[in-house]
Amino acid sequence: MDDMLKAPVGTTRMHILAWLREPALAETGATAEGVAARFGLPRPVALTHLRLLTAIGLLHATPLGGRVYYRCDEVRIADVARRFEKGW
Repeated sequence: MDDMLKAPVGTTRMHILAWLREPALAETGATAEGVAARFGLPRPVALTHLRLLTAIGLLHATPLGGRVYYRCDEVRIADVARRFEKGW
């Protein structure tokens, strides 16, 4: 639980989550390469952010055609938001 609270704090991760929630990406998601290009990050840095967001349950990682696509777990995001609203 402590990892979950620490992990998403950071504007880059919050921007990644917001971007992945856009309608064009919500269904298919994006690759680490796509995230790196969108945010001007080296691929390893983008991958670190994506893996961390996946590890805490805010993203799903789906292998497809030799690549991994990341997309938001809307149920988990809503659950975390509810907990913070309740003064967790």
